Amino acid sequence: MPQGTDDLAADAVETAETSVSEDDVAEYLVANPDFFRDHLEVLSFMNMPGRFGQEEAPGAPHEGAQVVDFQQALLNQQKEAVEELRDCVRDVIETSRSNMSVQQRTHAAVLALLGARDFDSLIRVVNDDLARLLDVDIVCVGYEPSDDPLSWLVSPEITDLAPGLVDALLGEGGAAKLYRDIADDGSVFGAAAGLVQSAAVARLRPGPRTPVGLMALGSRSDSFFQPGQGTELVVFLARVLENCVDRMQEPSM
Repeated sequence: MPQGTDDLAADAVETAETSVSEDDVAEYLVANPDFFRDHLEVLSFMNMPGRFGQEEAPGAPHEGAQVVDFQQALLNQQKEAVEELRDCVRDVIETSRSNMSVQQRTHAAVLALLGARDFDSLIRVVNDDLARLLDVDIVCVGYEPSDDPLSWLVSPEITDLAPGLVDALLGEGGAAKLYRDIADDGSVFGAAAGLVQSAAVARLRPGPRTPVGLMALGSRSDSFFQPGQGTELVVFLARVLENCVDRMQEPSM
């Protein structure tokens, strides 16, 4: 059946409505920033933010509907952007302060290790002082079995690690790893295993007469250590400790 002019116009409008998406309209307006300035009459049909940023309640009469405060809308966007920027700056400052604190604590721990005059005093520093200096709950040192163990490595203060445990925790040859939720059965932290939630573990490389070992820092907080944090300072501390141990090795008979 032939269609009249009105029917054709209605079909054209319907086709346009179904073929033009919101993204198309937004893209067009961005590409034509002067559109509303050249077509002010269109603004009277727009649902814009209320004057001075005040939103009209649903169903309320559109008082002053002909007045559209674009400037206030843009200012609100700028305020939101500024607030987001301020939040980013606060995060950066807080992170910098935290990193500085960790660095200072690590330096204090290193000085304490270097101040030990013999192996007994070194182990006392590890077990008694490092936890306080590093703001953790426990610090443990352990070694895997050795064919020629040093007599002073056999001590209640040193954990006897199972063969292959260091590689199992760190990966083969890995230097350090952070655990947000470590499942320790006592192999690393001994009697304190139930207390520790998050941990940092670092390899103690074998020396002339020492087997591979492990330095473990444990915290009762499950967020103190988290994957993604840097491990450079933990590795540095482990390197200082292993060098202190090597320096104190008994001479061969």
